[in-house]
Amino acid sequence: MIIERLTGNKKDVPAAELAKLHEEKVVLPSSALVKRIQRVTTDHGRELGIRLAPGADLEDGDILFRNEEEIITISVLPTDVLVIAPESIFEMGQVAHALGNRHLQAQFFDADSDYAAAVMVVQYDHTVEDFLKHHHTPYQRQERVMPVPFRHAEHTH
Repeated sequence: MIIERLTGNKKDVPAAELAKLHEEKVVLPSSALVKRIQRVTTDHGRELGIRLAPGADLEDGDILFRNEEEIITISVLPTDVLVIAPESIFEMGQVAHALGNRHLQAQFFDADSDYAAAVMVVQYDHTVEDFLKHHHTPYQRQERVMPVPFRHAEHTH
């Protein structure tokens, strides 16, 4: 079976409706979410091809296939991240400048998010962790399913 478009996200399917369906999952690392064309296998051994339009990234819970009896969804593996919570705008500026020079991708969340604080999240990197320790910047290392995949930073000088 070749999947060329998504049919929604399972978070939008009522729980009672979802409970009636046999669910198979395609478990992917976050880095695979940006791949437009790929061959995947469900947790029940069914092979699928995914061929999405340019710019269409996968997300946790995306529905690849659904009928009256079954549903096939995307399940994203947690990513090893650093959740950085600077205590001042000065500290935030230092951290943002240092990470910008490393061309790392960052995601930002506010107090209304699952983090319950204004934070910056980056993929784990031991040199970033050393920088944060050295500058006494509050952070936590966590395993998180990120809402958006981290992309390789393109840049020129």
